This record gives sequence, C-alpha cells and structure tokens, in this order.
Amino acid sequence: MVSDPAVELLARHIRDVPDFPKPGILFKDITPLLADATAFRLSVHQLAERIAPLRPTIIVGVESRGFIFAAPVAERLGLGFVPVRKPGKLPYRRVTESYDLEYGSGTLEIHEDAVQGERVVIIDDVLATGGTAAGAARLCQKQGAEVLGFGFVLELSFLNGRRPLGSHPIISLLSY
Repeated sequence: MVSDPAVELLARHIRDVPDFPKPGILFKDITPLLADATAFRLSVHQLAERIAPLRPTIIVGVESRGFIFAAPVAERLGLGFVPVRKPGKLPYRRVTESYDLEYGSGTLEIHEDAVQGERVVIIDDVLATGGTAAGAARLCQKQGAEVLGFGFVLELSFLNGRRPLGSHPIISLLSY
C-alpha cells in the first residue's frame, strides 16, 4: 500500500493501457506524468535526491524515454549528461552492446570517449526485465566507468529486472 504523498501523486499519473504493445500486456504509460508539471518536477526531484548520495560524476540516460528524466536530473545535480542511443544515431566513434529485452533483443551505442573513468548512474523510465539497463551498464564498463547504480521512475517488479543488474543500488520511485 502506498503511503508516501509524493509517491501517491506520481502513481495517480501513471495510466494503464491494456494489450499494448501486444495482447496480454498491461502497459504502464508515463505520458500523463510528463504532461503534469507538478508530477514531472516531483519525479525529477525525487530521482535526483535519491541519486545524489551515490556521488556520481556523470548521468547516463537510455534512449529514448530515459533522456526525459536523466537530463534534468543531471542538471539538478550539476553534472553532465551522456546519451546511450540506438544504432546509427551517434555521429562519433561508438562502442556497441547487444542485449535481450522482454519482446526480443536490442543494441545500444555510446561514444567511445563518453564516460572513460567516470562514476555513472544510469537512468531510464522503466525497469522491466533489466536487459536494457544491463546493456547500458556493460557499455559504460567497457570504457572503464564505474557503474554506481540505476534510477527508474517505475519498476515492474514481477519481471525480476533487478536480477541482471547485480548488486548495484536500484532506485525506483514506483513499483508494480
């Protein structure tokens, strides 16, 4: 049961969409949260407040919805922001990592010099099976970055997405 007023406010702005992206899936839609200035601001504030004690030197955001939260969290913490993108979107030399996700597989890329020696926190909108976040972590580690933890607006805990992320701290504002 939710008892934190901030969490209750955020939860009221998550919309359930049945049978998306395929039959039998109950999609958790964050767009109502994004459209409400108070809820969006609160989600960014809550993520930043919980990430700050990890003492990152840079924030990494995963394409595409992770960018929406990672960039303002980075700004709020006075840090830089590094995008992890889908193939073909970054103009400079890249490091690539493939991963499994709940509906198939995917590939992520990061500039080869983006996080060398940095202490990173990786942010995305949703933690589902953990494949995307784990792939982003491997990308950062390939460059010698230390992955301090992960931040998510919501977590689908029944999919056990924490398992592929190992012992890293995982910050989830909402859990379903």
